[in-house]
Amino acid sequence: MTLTRSRPHLPLLAPPRTLFAALVLAAHACLPHAAQAQDYPAKPVRLVVPFAAGGTTDIVARVIANGAAAALGQPMIVDNKGGGGGAIGTLEVARQRPDGYTLGMATVSTTASAPAINKKIGYDPLTDFTPIINIAATPNVVAVHPSFPARDYKAFLQALKNNPGKYSFATAGNASIGHMQMELFKSLTDTFMTHIPYRGSGPALNDAVAGQVPIVFDNLPSALPFIKSGQLVAIVVAAPQRLAQLPGVATFKEVGLEAVNRMAYYGVVGPKGLPRPVVDKVAAAIKRTAELPEVKKRIEDTGSLLVLNTPDEFAAQMRAELAVYQKVVETQKLTLD
Repeated sequence: MTLTRSRPHLPLLAPPRTLFAALVLAAHACLPHAAQAQDYPAKPVRLVVPFAAGGTTDIVARVIANGAAAALGQPMIVDNKGGGGGAIGTLEVARQRPDGYTLGMATVSTTASAPAINKKIGYDPLTDFTPIINIAATPNVVAVHPSFPARDYKAFLQALKNNPGKYSFATAGNASIGHMQMELFKSLTDTFMTHIPYRGSGPALNDAVAGQVPIVFDNLPSALPFIKSGQLVAIVVAAPQRLAQLPGVATFKEVGLEAVNRMAYYGVVGPKGLPRPVVDKVAAAIKRTAELPEVKKRIEDTGSLLVLNTPDEFAAQMRAELAVYQKVVETQKLTLD
């Protein structure tokens, strides 16, 4: 019998040339994000506003875009894509490549109230986007045409109760924050008004000012010029406290409707999978722009409050707001029909 000594099992090693090639490939695999962040942006950046021009989302976007373009070294072009209560433009952002060249304005309407009520909206606000930064929080306001028989909340509520079904209200669209909050208002006050949806705040305000629709629920920045000029009369606001711009107007909390007393937000998101270095670069450019004294003043003069939180904080805020409106839809049994 011949005995043989078995050799211990050794792991197979790649030949030096093969190993070197593998290391090179691995290194190159790590380059795209770093190179993208370093070179980004190499061309103009499109900022999609999912509402018509003239509304608060558009106002905030344009104020920020001009300064951010200087900070980024490339133009930031505002592109209004209204319709569907903001769903059409928001869905377009979700479908883009995550390269940072198409970003979108995100609002409570597009990331919370609309997805909460519309199960066929086409996107998931929590998984189809990359949160970048929340720029500002904005009070909301119920305002009426001067011909409306009320100048304060008490008279406004009495007019609605005395004339069920007589009045209609305008908002930025179906499932917008204005639509949802007014439906909640109707439920809590046992009143009835007909909803007239528009393709953004601008058209809604135009018809309210013209007297085509007697009541409008809108964000304060876009409605305030018409209130100051006397073309609209402010009735009640959704804000933490009375506003310096409208000291005589009560908040929803003051009139016993704290559930309706929610502010709007205006942030920026990208498609899902946006590289974190690009996210951080855009967030830094927007924050630097918003903190410029002239930009800060312009935003705050509209009644808005600067937020400028981190991408992770904005993501948490989006989750929390969606949960609130999902509860509203469930409790009030709201539908789009």
